[in-house]
Formats: sequence, structure tokens, C-alpha cells
Amino acid sequence: MSVLAPINKIIECSTVDGPGTRTSVFVQRCNIHCLYCHNPETQNLCFNCGKCVKSCPSHALSFDESNRVIYNESKCLSCDTCISICPNKASPKVRYLSAEEVYHLIEKNIPFIRGVTVSGGECSLYPEFLLELFRLCKKDRLSCLLDSNGMVDFSIYPELMSLTDGVMLDIKSWDNDIYQKLTGYDNNIVKKNLSYLDSIDKIEELRIVVLPDYVDYYRCIDGIKETVKKTNISTLKLKLIKFRKNGVKGVLKDTPSPSDALMNDIRKYAEEKGFQKIDRVHSQISSKKSCGSSQDFLIAHNHAPASLYCHCF
Repeated sequence: MSVLAPINKIIECSTVDGPGTRTSVFVQRCNIHCLYCHNPETQNLCFNCGKCVKSCPSHALSFDESNRVIYNESKCLSCDTCISICPNKASPKVRYLSAEEVYHLIEKNIPFIRGVTVSGGECSLYPEFLLELFRLCKKDRLSCLLDSNGMVDFSIYPELMSLTDGVMLDIKSWDNDIYQKLTGYDNNIVKKNLSYLDSIDKIEELRIVVLPDYVDYYRCIDGIKETVKKTNISTLKLKLIKFRKNGVKGVLKDTPSPSDALMNDIRKYAEEKGFQKIDRVHSQISSKKSCGSSQDFLIAHNHAPASLYCHCF
């Protein structure tokens, strides 16, 4: 029997989730709760409290016979009222789909894409689903990437990793106390995963969100260099992402972005440590907030409502 996964959204053609144009699949639920999360509505599963049902202006949400919230896409105005008022950082629009159902939505894009990236939420919470999906992708010679926080041990899923072409791994902080402050958890497994991915040549990209007082970005750069032994640092993709408050809730919702001067200093520091493939990004917004074109990219960085996003299922 096929494994179902809660799917928040699928972007048919994205240019910001790995090399080339890709279809990006976003699962629902995360195993950490970052203070700077810009998609907090992907963190948890709906617990059917019904607050969104009462507030939906188009009556696209209702209860079924089991008092579960159900979503009628044909009535939805994409105003995101349900997401903005949710007390559980969830979404009532999530669909539970099998790998076959998701691939059916992907395969029509094959003439236009290089591969598939699965993100979240946290994609590694659904390893059986990923295994089934990537098997299907490989039959059509699509590359398969994971966009992950690294909080699930990849080494216990060797078959999945054999089908995975690379992992885009978040290095949220290096010091464990700082990581706990930022996410609520420790980061020992992230460091283990970094070493493991290096040993099997599966590092697609390492990412650091720059946020003073919450991220030890210089130590992250040092820690990566100390941990990565097999991969040549000069060829390793390092993405330095400027924190933006777009979509952020909680204590950091009004926090200003770091200066360009600081971003330049961090880049220079990384270069001094031997990193050469460094990408400096203006925001941690991913394709979940954009659909790849320049216009959509600009919309995303202004955090437009979902009604303006294209190519989403």
C-alpha cells in the first residue's frame, strides 16, 4: 500500500530550489521550530480546532461528519485568512497524497524541468514516501534533491540516499546552545549528517541564514571547514542568506535585516577560509513564496498573498 504524505504545495517550475528548473514539492510538518521561520504555516498538522472555518470569507472550509476540517479549493479566494489566524502554525489546505499521485502532478513538467526537489516543512520526516517518489523520478531520469534541516539521521536510510542526488542542508548554527535558542533542539545530528553527506558525496548546498545575536555564522563557516574532509571546500556551494522578516511570526517578526556591510564581511571571511562558490541571497524566502520568474521572485520578496503565486497545485 502506498504511503501518504501531507503535501502543502507543489511548485511546477522553480529556479531557486537547486540547479536548473525544477518541480518543488513541499510537505507539511517540521521537527523543529525556528524563530526565523518564514513559512510557519508549514510547521504543524491541522488539529481541527475550527477557527479557520469560522473565519473563511468564502466558506471554502467546513467540517465533515468526523469534525475534521475539509477544504473546497473551488471556493477558495487564496486570501490566506486561514493561515494568518491559525493558532497552531498549520494549514487546512494540506492534501494527503501518495507518491504516485504526486508524481502524476510532476510528470507533465518533464519536458521543462531538470529534476525534483522535496522541501517542507521537513521532508526527511517522510522517508518511505520519498523513497517511492524518487524511484518514480529515476525512471524518467530526473535528478532528486532534498531540502532539509538535517534533524533526521540520513545514514539509516541508505536506499533513499542512493536515489538522492544531493541534499541542500541548513546549517542554522554551530554552537549547540545557540542552536537550542533558535530551534528548541540540539544540533548533534545535523553535524553527523554533514559528515555523512560529505563521505558519500551528497552535499548539494550548505546554507546559513545571517541573523546577528541568533546565528553564529562565523563559527558555522569554521565548523563546516573542520567537518568536511572529502569534498573540496573550493567546490562546495555555500549560500549566505540575509534574514528578512517576511512571513516571520513571534519574537523576530519586527527584526531588521543585517547590513550589506556585514554580509560582505561574512563572504570575505568564507573566502579566506577557502570557500569559492559562495552565493549571497537577499532573503530566506524559497520558491514556496515564488514560482521562478523574475516577476514572481519580486512578488515573493514583498510577501504577496498566495493568490498571486502561479503554477501551484
